[in-house]
Amino acid sequence: MKTKAQRIYDVLAANIQNGTYKPNSKLPSEHDLIAQYDVSRGTIRTALDMLSQDGYIQRLKGKGSIVLDVAKYNFPVTGLVSFKEVSKIMHGQVRTIVNELLLIRPDDFVQSQLDVGPTDDVWRVARTREIQGERIILDVDYFDRKFVPYLTKDICADSIYEYLEKELNLSISFAKKEIVVDSATDEDKAWLDLGDFSYVVVVKNHVYLEDVSLFQYTESRHRPDKFQFVDFARRNYLSKK
Repeated sequence: MKTKAQRIYDVLAANIQNGTYKPNSKLPSEHDLIAQYDVSRGTIRTALDMLSQDGYIQRLKGKGSIVLDVAKYNFPVTGLVSFKEVSKIMHGQVRTIVNELLLIRPDDFVQSQLDVGPTDDVWRVARTREIQGERIILDVDYFDRKFVPYLTKDICADSIYEYLEKELNLSISFAKKEIVVDSATDEDKAWLDLGDFSYVVVVKNHVYLEDVSLFQYTESRHRPDKFQFVDFARRNYLSKK
């Protein structure tokens, strides 16, 4: 059974999502929320803390709770996380659709990106990410079969990284990333709800194991109106020589 704080959180989150509370506006004060829901101050503060943690509001001392824009989804630029992990902090229903799982002989492009030969086996996985009923990400992954000998659609629909780390005991270490804007391909148009958009934002990843083996190349293709890519940067001063 949900707690009072959870139920209040659900109502306020829904009202932010549907636009009842607009971005950059203020939520009602703690005093008003206490009166509205007939609960204690502690319950309201717990609900507000949950909203803050999930990116719905920014709590400012002496100014109240400011509503954040949740129309776009924040994706970390420097982090190396699975979509399943990111989806836990997304708002709304999330679904993965496995469009394609093939074992292929790589063409020249895949050979160059994954550093494999023409006779090496490579997994090609294409998955659409649907959020709140809209297909807005297409992930196209290539895995070197010598590191990933076995894949199924069930694994791909859940979390490939979770399978690699927990079942195959692979140590995924780091990725080199590139972000570009690209014209929409026929696959993008078929597997994404692009509407009038003729381009996508593409995050390219070359992913390495702890022993510096390149085992994955992926392109995460995003509908441009739904995402903002975020990073945390700290100022570093360069010493003069």
